[in-house]
Amino acid sequence: MALKRGLSNAGAHRNRASGSRFPLAILIFFALLVPLIFFLGRGLHISDHSDISSGPGEKNLDWRERMALQHVKSLFSKEVIDVISASTNDMGPLSLNFFRKNNLSASWKVIGENSSVTDSQKNLTAVNARQETPRVKVDDSSDDHAQALDPAKLARRQLREKRREKRANELVQRDDESIVKLETAAIERSKSVDSAVLGKYSIWRKENENENSDSTVRLIRDQIIMARVYLSIAKMKNKLDLFQQLQSRLKESQRAVGEATADADLSQSAPEKIKAMGQVLSKAREQLYDCNLVTGKLRAMLQTADEQVRSLKKQSTFLSQLAAKTIPNGIHCLSMRLTIDYYLLPLEKRKFPRSENLENPNLYHYALFSDNVLAASVVVNSTVTNAKDPSKHVFHLVTDKLNFGAMNMWFLLNPPGKATIHVENVDEFKWLNSSYCPVLRQLESAAMKNYYFKADHPTTLSSGASNLKYRNPKYLSMLNHLRFYLPQVYPKLDKILFLDDDIVVQKDLTGLWAVDLHGKVNGAVETCGESFHRFDKYLNFSNPHIARNFDPNACGWAYGMNMFDLREWKKKDITGIYHKWQNMNEDRTLWKLGTLPPGLITFYGLTHPLQKSWHVLGLGYNPSLDRAEIDNAAVVHYNGNMKPWLELAMTKYRGYWTKYIKYDHPYLRSCKVNE
Repeated sequence: MALKRGLSNAGAHRNRASGSRFPLAILIFFALLVPLIFFLGRGLHISDHSDISSGPGEKNLDWRERMALQHVKSLFSKEVIDVISASTNDMGPLSLNFFRKNNLSASWKVIGENSSVTDSQKNLTAVNARQETPRVKVDDSSDDHAQALDPAKLARRQLREKRREKRANELVQRDDESIVKLETAAIERSKSVDSAVLGKYSIWRKENENENSDSTVRLIRDQIIMARVYLSIAKMKNKLDLFQQLQSRLKESQRAVGEATADADLSQSAPEKIKAMGQVLSKAREQLYDCNLVTGKLRAMLQTADEQVRSLKKQSTFLSQLAAKTIPNGIHCLSMRLTIDYYLLPLEKRKFPRSENLENPNLYHYALFSDNVLAASVVVNSTVTNAKDPSKHVFHLVTDKLNFGAMNMWFLLNPPGKATIHVENVDEFKWLNSSYCPVLRQLESAAMKNYYFKADHPTTLSSGASNLKYRNPKYLSMLNHLRFYLPQVYPKLDKILFLDDDIVVQKDLTGLWAVDLHGKVNGAVETCGESFHRFDKYLNFSNPHIARNFDPNACGWAYGMNMFDLREWKKKDITGIYHKWQNMNEDRTLWKLGTLPPGLITFYGLTHPLQKSWHVLGLGYNPSLDRAEIDNAAVVHYNGNMKPWLELAMTKYRGYWTKYIKYDHPYLRSCKVNE
């Protein structure tokens, strides 16, 4: 028993001894590991500094560092050595962040290397390359610092930079694509803005998103349209009760809206009518709605409305042309009263003063051909009012036999101050006959009489609108064609300014006589723009005579204020050129009737363009002219159908004309010519 107790005591002693040796071994192991790590880190740190400062011929590592590396390599794997080396070089003391960054994941693979090479092999290669590659002393610049890094880190940095650049380019490209999409969407919305607004209209819901202040009127009209659609469908499907309800509500809505164009014009009962109609339409929709039927009915109604609009446009064109050709009762009355009083005057009182100025080439001469007394008075009055020296201005008026007495009487009663005026009768020009003038000969032909006076003229307004403006009576008057015979009418003058009777002069025009026409015959303001008012608008270029002699893109110019050099006119035989082309157009195949097309042909290549500010056109048809441009113009022209003496004149432009009329004149008051 004693022996067993001894043996047991010895075993216990051995167990205690073995248990105490294990912690001791761990302590010895860490005692050896800490100095090795210290010397290794210190050696690598010193090697970096020595690498930077040492030259190519010096050794990179001393014997202590080599021995430490050999012992460490025997204890640690290559991956651990790689991590320790990198941490001492770049980050100082060893840290957990480095392990997180250098987790040897696949994302740090360098592009271009073989995928079979492991991350640890790459790191080891980088360490060996850093150990074997000698360093040179460099500056502190960023590029040199990048060169001092090991190739693996430099490759990673370049890879990160490439990724950032690629990401930035993708974002920029995405932004550009987004901008393009937004712009495209905005353009599409702008194209469909009207339909979008109308699309918000719904007679089936109470809310209405349309911003139109008169939306109630439009809502009633929309209900009327839908009621008509369902009315026809109810009749087709023999829904008599619903048919009668729709018909009754339709009449009530039509009476409620009447001719109202604004909500303020509606009666107080309109909301009730809208509500009642909405109820019936909802009922009709539940019982009768068929997409194909409703679509077909709406399409038929749209086509009918389109035909009605087209017919009304033709009627409007016809009536506007008719109104443009007529003379208001007040002006006709004025002409008759003046004519009666003129022929009651003694012969000695029918003469104008200063007749010696009529052929003086040193004065400023104007040619005005008109049968409208009031219009002619505005032209003369506005010119004299804005002239610096009215005594140097001479007006040559030519009218027809019907208005000759009235024109004389008006200017005898209302002389133009110190200016000279003379009135002539075109019917007294004996040289202007059919044997000399092609237009007169053509007007006497059977074809022209048939064109103007044929018995089978259309009786309806819409059918009569075709080519109506070319049948204007002014084309039958020689006053309109007399502009091609200025040297014959005024043989002793060198220059003359031609004025239409639908213009207003706002500035002194004497500067026009000083404009150098550069040997051209006609000085005029051009009217062509990007693609309009060019020769192809007025002439028939399918005709070989026109196509062979003229440029279709040549710029057109305006009659109304034209400076004519009568000496050059005679040299170039302008009247002969006009006669030649007028004879060729007897069948109206070169151009329609009028004086501008033959004027463009006659003065082709012989027109000098004047500055735009001399002559502004469009006050008789264009409502969107720039007001500043009108105010700065020397002459404003009411070309078009909306003449200032007609009721259809545009109110916004009429004041430029009426300011030169004295409406308190006894003759104007007696004929009820009002402003």
